[in-house]
Amino acid sequence: MKERIIFHIDVNNAFLSWTAVDLLKKGYPIDIRTIPSVIGGDEEQRRGIVTAKSPVAKKMGVVTAEPLYMARRKCPGLKIFKGDYDLYHHNSNQLYEYFCRFTDKVERFSIDECFLDMTGMELLYPDIVELAHQMKDEIYHNFGYTVNIGIANNKLCAKMASDFEKPNKVHTLFSYEIEKKMWPLPVTELFMVGKSSSKTLMEMGIKTIGDLAHADINLLRRRFKSQGDLMHEYANGIDFSKVEPRNAKSKSISVTETLPKDEDSIPILKKILLKQSDRVGRQARKEKLYAQTITLIFKTGDFISYSHQIKLTNPTNITSEIYQKSIEILKKGWRGEPLRLIGIRLSDFTNDNRKQISLFDQEKDFHNDKIQEVMDHISEKYGDGVIIPASLKKEE
Repeated sequence: MKERIIFHIDVNNAFLSWTAVDLLKKGYPIDIRTIPSVIGGDEEQRRGIVTAKSPVAKKMGVVTAEPLYMARRKCPGLKIFKGDYDLYHHNSNQLYEYFCRFTDKVERFSIDECFLDMTGMELLYPDIVELAHQMKDEIYHNFGYTVNIGIANNKLCAKMASDFEKPNKVHTLFSYEIEKKMWPLPVTELFMVGKSSSKTLMEMGIKTIGDLAHADINLLRRRFKSQGDLMHEYANGIDFSKVEPRNAKSKSISVTETLPKDEDSIPILKKILLKQSDRVGRQARKEKLYAQTITLIFKTGDFISYSHQIKLTNPTNITSEIYQKSIEILKKGWRGEPLRLIGIRLSDFTNDNRKQISLFDQEKDFHNDKIQEVMDHISEKYGDGVIIPASLKKEE
């Protein structure tokens, strides 16, 4: 069986890089990647936290997720810039379209990283590593920012490879390279192994990925249950998951957000879900699609992912309805632990909402659709959060 060729492409310091490029285009005199700078929230609020930092700020001790006032103490001349998520989504879409020039098998793993399945492309691209260097250089020259590219025979090893030396690098981690390149790494470097799991592994004397690869599987199962099998497979570079491109049959619309710090505050999670509901709703309305399934995606601080979904009696693409159902799912499906990531996915689409309603309700829905259309136009022109339904205003 022919071995797969998988690329994992990750934007280096995406939010700060994308903000820097945008500022330079608008005439800002300094590339903020070359000065002490961060992307953060409202400094006057208690939730003002560093979400991205420049290399200079990093050298001065600034770390992601710390309060902005602490970052300023370490770096008195620190420049703080507010995140622009519409800009980030635009750049993400632009990069995705660039990748689709090379293969139709592109999976968006997050806003700033994608997997590409390049298997069977040897006739078009005889030297796959040379192609990766070409893509890396083209992205820099065309878009103004750098990426790392990992090349491997599966998604796990491609992602591990892209996390080797940064920035602006191409690395390989083929099956025959696992023992040399991956096994000597600390077990904390293995994808999916979080702080809690790595602490337990260290206590068991398992310090490197190689140690984990050779560990007694029965011992791992007793300590970690089914997660023990997965960690053991990952340590041996085993991963059969497919690159899953978005297509008409399995189409979904989703948005996820990696949080500045592990979060278990219900009011904060509700605010995030409100903004995410508006984003996925707007995209669904733009494509004239109605979702029959709404899913909430959760990832814990230990990188354990799970989800919970509900089927709708009446398909929808209305922000308020998506939000209300998302809160319902949050109450039922969230296990209560601090979350590193949360997101909403709409799926199982239909082209009409097929509601069983009266003539009066049809007229009311028509007016609601028109109002929603105007709100979408305002949001697209002036940005997220400018206008939201009055019924949801109290959630802000």
